[in-house]
Amino acid sequence: MPTLQQLASVLRSKNAGPFQITLDIIFPDAPTCRRVLDAGVLTPQAVASLYGVGADAVSIIPFQRVHAIKVTVPRTTGARGSGSAFDRDVYGAQQHGLLGEIECPADS
Repeated sequence: MPTLQQLASVLRSKNAGPFQITLDIIFPDAPTCRRVLDAGVLTPQAVASLYGVGADAVSIIPFQRVHAIKVTVPRTTGARGSGSAFDRDVYGAQQHGLLGEIECPADS
């Protein structure tokens, strides 16, 4: 089964404020985006288990007009926030790798 990393044209992460990370998944076309959405593999529970956060804190927003899905999760540095002591990724730019490993079944 292909992974989100293989299906996406762009998979990136960045800060969404000092306490959240946003993960953008942009697909090359509408059918690929629809395939991932229909497969049901991108759920708050799945993302929460990857990032060690509660499922209720995960937001998944499809933007089908531009073939994209936006996922927002809390920073795992806790209440310290971006740029605080012991923060290893001040820009949130290295957090998308885990999401890219989610597998998506073939079209039916």
